[in-house]
Amino acid sequence: MEAPTLKSHPRILEGMGLGRLLIMIGVLFVAAGLLVTVAGRLPLRLGRLPGDIYIQGKHSAFFFPLTTCILISIVLSVAMWILRR
Repeated sequence: MEAPTLKSHPRILEGMGLGRLLIMIGVLFVAAGLLVTVAGRLPLRLGRLPGDIYIQGKHSAFFFPLTTCILISIVLSVAMWILRR
């Protein structure tokens, strides 16, 4: 009996892709956890950057972290570009 090859079992390749995806998601969770842990010590406070919108009324408040969203989008875009290379 022959050993299975990649050509005879295409599901092996699919499993490798899923495994890599799960590893990358785990790495992202660890990085996010580290960022949240040390976020208080960073010189830039995410959510309190210039350009973040905060409106407070008598009985309500509205907060939209516009600059923070743009910064996170740029960082994630660069990270995904590096991972796809």
